[in-house]
Amino acid sequence: MKTNNITQLYAICINNESNPASLQLRKLYPVVPDKDAETHKQIRVIDEDGEDYLYPADCFIVIKLTHQITAALKATFAVAR
Repeated sequence: MKTNNITQLYAICINNESNPASLQLRKLYPVVPDKDAETHKQIRVIDEDGEDYLYPADCFIVIKLTHQITAALKATFAVAR
């Protein structure tokens, strides 16, 4: 079986006190790479509105997912909508 090492960054929300309307605790959010945001201790994620916004990085735990897992999640999200 061929393994696929391509990864996609996602972030799990662990603190939404500053943005309860925009972020849900324990939800997985796609990360949009942003080096400038990182220098300011922020992270850019696609939130509940489907738009990318900056949030404090300490509100999230960033994880890397393989292409296979990412594809399965996208398929699951599409069915749920």
